[in-house]
Amino acid sequence: MSFVEDEVSDSGVESRSRLESYVFSCQLSSEVPFYTFQADEDDDVEHFLELRTICLGDGAKEENNVVEVTAMNHQGKKISVPVANLNISCLPMVNLGEFELMAPVTLRLKSGTGPVTVSGLHLVATENEGSELSDEDDDDDVSEEEMPSIKPAKKKQKA
Repeated sequence: MSFVEDEVSDSGVESRSRLESYVFSCQLSSEVPFYTFQADEDDDVEHFLELRTICLGDGAKEENNVVEVTAMNHQGKKISVPVANLNISCLPMVNLGEFELMAPVTLRLKSGTGPVTVSGLHLVATENEGSELSDEDDDDDVSEEEMPSIKPAKKKQKA
């Protein structure tokens, strides 16, 4: 799935942002207690992790499983926050909505043995200048000249 947004920058140049989304999932357990989501170093691309659900998997024990997220805050400092405290008998799954974080992000099973599955979307945002549009985008544009004119239907008069 991808979205395209038109933007006008401060310099007055029109640019287009393209947002592509990919399914993301990882499993945390006592054998693999953390996962780090990292992105390629590219000037034109930003990577985001949008967390949606965290749930206990088959074989989870009657214990609390705490999942913690470590990411950058608005000041550029690493911060760790617990986002879920799951228990098989009372809260086996939590919905985080659209909890969006910029890469790099580390997910850690802070307590418990799991297994815990974390799922969501890997979002890739690219910015292209107006002149660098792909042929694929150009095909979607239909000028008004190519569109046939629409005429109103004739109404029958009642006698």
